[in-house]
Amino acid sequence: MNRRKIGAAAALVLSAALVLTGCSGGGGSDLAKQWQENSDKGYVSGDGTSASFAPSERTDPVEFSGEVENGDTFSSEDIRGQVTVVNFWYAGCPPCRAEAPDLVAAYDEFAPKGVAFIGVNTRDQSAQAQQFAEEFGVEYPSIMDMPGGRSVQRAFAGQVPLNAVPTTLVLDAEGRVAHRVLGQLAGESQLRTLIEETLAETGDGAGASADKQ
Repeated sequence: MNRRKIGAAAALVLSAALVLTGCSGGGGSDLAKQWQENSDKGYVSGDGTSASFAPSERTDPVEFSGEVENGDTFSSEDIRGQVTVVNFWYAGCPPCRAEAPDLVAAYDEFAPKGVAFIGVNTRDQSAQAQQFAEEFGVEYPSIMDMPGGRSVQRAFAGQVPLNAVPTTLVLDAEGRVAHRVLGQLAGESQLRTLIEETLAETGDGAGASADKQ
């Protein structure tokens, strides 16, 4: 009896480890599978796991487009050649609300230096997204990537588990994922570091540092 209990406990531990591995950013095929399996579930709050990818390890540029809150269309072609922050969120997600001031602060600092910011709203209607933007002072647009279409989430399916919100990505100037944070940002300083590291690859980092002094 004791052996059976021990064996069952070990199996549970192994099962939990496999689940965590799948949610914390394993291979692209695992993330794509999770995207399919979780397409109708509630949000999965990430644990803040951060991953960085050397230029030689990055996947192809991610191409995406969609309609933003005011009805305009946003495309990845609009920001090609720019380091870009992509944030997956929705208004009722507590960690999304908690990290909003950090994103706004990073936007205020880096947008004048040529860094692009785009949100991807995974659940709300336009009115909710606009209310959120007004409440937190968010000036950059968000693509309304609603259930049923989810074209932007599909485009990033090999990089981001579906419903792992918030998730923040930093894309390099070629549109490839350079950094990924699953879950709430640790703070503005974390995002600043990731942006500056990516800018430095293009030779823009020195200018950004000089502007701060």
